[in-house]
Amino acid sequence: MASSLVLTVARELALPVASVQQTLALFGEGNTLPFIARYRKEVTGGLDEVQLRDVRDRAQYLTELEDRRAAVLKSIDEQGKLDDRLKAAILGAETKQVLEDLYLPYKPKRRTRATIARERGLGPLAEQLWAGTLDDVTARTAAAEFVNVTGEVADVDAAIAGARDILAEQVAEDAGVRGWIREATRTRGAVKSTRSYGRTEEVSKFSDYFDFRESLGTIPSHRVLAIRRGETEGELVWTVDAPIVDIVPKLQRDVIGSRKAATILGQVAEDAYNRLLAPSIEVELRLELKTRADEEAIIIFGRNLEQLLLSAPAGEKSVLGLDPGFRSGVKIALVSRTGALQHTDTLYLHQQDRFAATIRAVVARFTPELIAIGNGTASRETETQVRATLREMEPPAPTVVVVSEAGASVYSASDVAREEFPDLDVSIRGAVSIARRLQDPLAELVKIDPKSIGVGQYQHDVNQPKLRQRLDDIVESCVNRVGVEVNTASAQLLAYVSGVGPALAQSIVATRDAKGGFAARKELQDVPRLGAKAFEQAGGFLRVRGGAHPLDASAVHPERYALVARMAKDRGVSLQELVGNEAMLSTLDLSPYVSADVGMPTLLDIVAELRKPGRDPRESFVPPAFRDDVTEPKHLLAGMVLEGVVTNIVAFGAFVDIGVHQDGLVHVSQLSDRFVKDANDVVQVGQKVTVTVQSIDLPRNRIALTMKTGQKPAQSAGATPARGSGGTPQRERAPVAPAKPTVPVQPGKGYVAPNGIRFK
Repeated sequence: MASSLVLTVARELALPVASVQQTLALFGEGNTLPFIARYRKEVTGGLDEVQLRDVRDRAQYLTELEDRRAAVLKSIDEQGKLDDRLKAAILGAETKQVLEDLYLPYKPKRRTRATIARERGLGPLAEQLWAGTLDDVTARTAAAEFVNVTGEVADVDAAIAGARDILAEQVAEDAGVRGWIREATRTRGAVKSTRSYGRTEEVSKFSDYFDFRESLGTIPSHRVLAIRRGETEGELVWTVDAPIVDIVPKLQRDVIGSRKAATILGQVAEDAYNRLLAPSIEVELRLELKTRADEEAIIIFGRNLEQLLLSAPAGEKSVLGLDPGFRSGVKIALVSRTGALQHTDTLYLHQQDRFAATIRAVVARFTPELIAIGNGTASRETETQVRATLREMEPPAPTVVVVSEAGASVYSASDVAREEFPDLDVSIRGAVSIARRLQDPLAELVKIDPKSIGVGQYQHDVNQPKLRQRLDDIVESCVNRVGVEVNTASAQLLAYVSGVGPALAQSIVATRDAKGGFAARKELQDVPRLGAKAFEQAGGFLRVRGGAHPLDASAVHPERYALVARMAKDRGVSLQELVGNEAMLSTLDLSPYVSADVGMPTLLDIVAELRKPGRDPRESFVPPAFRDDVTEPKHLLAGMVLEGVVTNIVAFGAFVDIGVHQDGLVHVSQLSDRFVKDANDVVQVGQKVTVTVQSIDLPRNRIALTMKTGQKPAQSAGATPARGSGGTPQRERAPVAPAKPTVPVQPGKGYVAPNGIRFK
């Protein structure tokens, strides 16, 4: 019988109870999310990774809620204050917030004004006021009895004030009162920000928020995060502007009710709100805003990171990587088809003859197929000299690409890079990273903190543990979706394989190095500390190219090898003959192979894998067609129609690379002729799009783009619209229909296409 936890999760997520129950059981047994999603579809009822993650996270929240509920009940019971009504309310609390509201009056706290008043014996006076037996006049008479010679209650006014303090705290700690005031503030309040006192700078990136106000319920996440960052940098102060004119009168009416001491109790209500409720609820709602903004930003970052990690690899091609620089020189690193470092050097742009001679010599000696140039400082100058040098050489010349170097410097100074290249200069390590991320972005980018890759939104400001959890989930999902060649993968890449982790990854590498590689998947069971459970989790995601078994290079799990062998036998062919045989596989009747633990979903996955065993699921790279005459923002004209690639998606729109070293912004309102609430409904990272230049602000280096049809361009700052004979903005060429998304790209300077690459 399903537990209440299972029933609750199933109801909230609208999922079958059996699926939730089996999913939680699988997680409880130590199975990883990628393994469950790929190899236990029959058990979960076919839940995908998103649904599985939701089940796991919601169950975790509810478990934490139950643990806290038990602690609260125990604490109140030990105080001797747990009655049936309160217990029922606590047991019925569905959120942590409601639970904490109920616990607040019983929560151990520091000495407050109400505590002091009770210590002075004013509790009975407060009780009489609350019971309604005293009016404003008789309350003063009754208060005289509490004046004492010790001076703790000096006079009648002091006694009344102490009673008010007790009642104000009582009102402020009432769960029902807190609930409706919080909701009133949440739905009718606003975020209000102003410039910090004493700041007089003429130019500020936070100037839009110097006199800003927006509804608490509708303010988007990116504005919340921007305001919070402005506060952190000392340029803004912001508050939650509550509807006080509605809240205080209602609270006074509720507190006074039919009681007689209307004046005193009206003061109690006002004090309870201003001194206790308003500050407390503002803190709660500020945190709620932050949490909501964090969640949205983390979702955006995770989605963009996933698309970037799954961008198309250049594959096993030798690459000459260049990390540009003026004063420190251009660092070069030549890596082989397998990523092994073969040659390094340092060149200087002002030494043009030596620069050209060295490039010619390296190309002639190593014949690299690609040249990857980092897109940072001196990128354009380096690219110009490289291209000029290649034009003087006999064809075929290597293809030149510009690669986003975001995060390369982080990798260069990391422990991972020092262990890999202990004798290399830091900047040379950066050139190696630039070359390798062109070969395989996933394998190289897993070595870098995802926050440094540059596809997020205020990623350094959001909840870091939650961000790390989501990003780890995304990286793990991408790594296992693609699969890992166990004989060439780095320890960092292996660590993300289902069931492996950092320690076991190091053990795999050590064993691999000691024995000269793995000849079969089953040999992984010889790795120290890689037990049966770890092999079960990892076996299907680790590939052994050219392995002893025909399926070792595929995504077919070793536990299904016997089943595939049976399929081949039934068709009268060898296993080798069945693998890749489209004609035979397309006519294969799967129904005889359905069993208690192998259903049709798994069988369909197996056949799909047999058709193209070990096929990389990532797209092939197809570069966009950038215009040769548009290479800098100053070349842009309002009204130009250009092809571009979406490099980053944020809450307020999408950034698009149009090949001018500066991404343009398509605001969410300009993404389509129809209303768009979420940019992801229209575009995704890596998608080719056709955009029209709306305006160019050269002083602030901002480019406004639109994907709407028939839009009249705005006047640009520092640029003149191209005009035809009629004096209207002239279209440079016919628009091209948006192509199917190809590969994710990374935002930043220059054209960044697959793997974060910019082609020219």
